[in-house]
Amino acid sequence: MPNELRIGMVGYGFMGRAHSNAYHRVNQFFDTAYQPVLKAIAARDQEKTKKFADRWGWERVERNWHKLVEAADIDAIDICSPNNTHHEIALAAAAAGKMVLCEKPLAMDLAQAREMTGPSKKPESPIWSGSITAASPRSAWRSK
Repeated sequence: MPNELRIGMVGYGFMGRAHSNAYHRVNQFFDTAYQPVLKAIAARDQEKTKKFADRWGWERVERNWHKLVEAADIDAIDICSPNNTHHEIALAAAAAGKMVLCEKPLAMDLAQAREMTGPSKKPESPIWSGSITAASPRSAWRSK
């Protein structure tokens, strides 16, 4: 049985749906050491967030992303909120020792990106911004 990776997600828009679906399916595609657990989701509209959580199997809903960052039962913060919120959330999560998964773009400008990647040098709180094609087997030739 894989170890749990307890996820807290900020935002429930299109990318929130895409990430939630990916968490459900990742162990069908890959042999991983971890099983994502959808612990909590935070967003402004509680009614819509609750519907989203019920549909995708998130265990609880928070009104404020700070609650996710402070939660002892969350290992990683997945940032799927509007672009201009990524910087603040990522820095707070990294400072709290959480892994950070940040939807693109990582930051609004180069200065923010540099500030965000400083804390990620700590192995316990990396900040990642995913790119579907970077990890795709179809794109493997690019790294050779």
